[in-house]
Amino acid sequence: MHKIRVLSLIVVLGILLTGLWLSAKAPSVDNGPKIEFKEESKDFGRVKQGKVLTHSFRFTNVGDATLLVKNVRTSCGCTAALVSKRELKPGETGEIKATFNTRGYSGQNVKYIYVESNDPSGSQKQLVMKASIDVPPGPRIELSNYSVDLGLVLEDDELGTEIRIENKGELELTVTPSHRDALFFIGGKQVSPPFKIAAKKDVQVQIKIPPRKNKGLIREYILLRSNDPMRPNLSVYLSGYSVSMAQLKDLFKKYKDVLE
Repeated sequence: MHKIRVLSLIVVLGILLTGLWLSAKAPSVDNGPKIEFKEESKDFGRVKQGKVLTHSFRFTNVGDATLLVKNVRTSCGCTAALVSKRELKPGETGEIKATFNTRGYSGQNVKYIYVESNDPSGSQKQLVMKASIDVPPGPRIELSNYSVDLGLVLEDDELGTEIRIENKGELELTVTPSHRDALFFIGGKQVSPPFKIAAKKDVQVQIKIPPRKNKGLIREYILLRSNDPMRPNLSVYLSGYSVSMAQLKDLFKKYKDVLE
């Protein structure tokens, strides 16, 4: 019985010594560069639409080797991020200055910044910017369509289409269409811009453009400027193909069987 106890003790000691030897041989998990942020999230709370939000995310290399910041990217074009330095020795501190332009945004918004480094324990860090954006009362423009396919058009015919302009906002909308020689009609009567549309109302606008007198591809743009702070400039694109009467007759002859 005494011999068994001695043998058991020897086995236990052997296991312990082996574990200590392996621990001494294994590299420390703390070795190498290590990025550590003072904070990884910034909540701006409630802000007014249009404000540019800025915050600096400070970080330190708490490892024992040079930290390399390989890449910094954002989740959308409305957010930008600049890093103060890309190589940091152990103990050095840097910052990532992030900005979020709230123009055109409303309600709760979350934007992300991704930081890639040579930190072996976490090569990518995710930073967060949050804000609840308040939109003041105002006009809000909406179009029934933004592009119109006119199809085949005779070279002597005027170009025409209709679009519905709606004001989904709480204040009066003012719209000024712009084109070098287009005419605009509402309710069958020619009108001169700008158009004024009451809140929650809409108008049907007819657009007429004089004949172009040239054959081939048609490309026309109607620019709509408005007092909508979120969408001050919109365009309606007209496309088609202009042909002569002779060309049209040839097309009907060629595709007569198909049309019948």
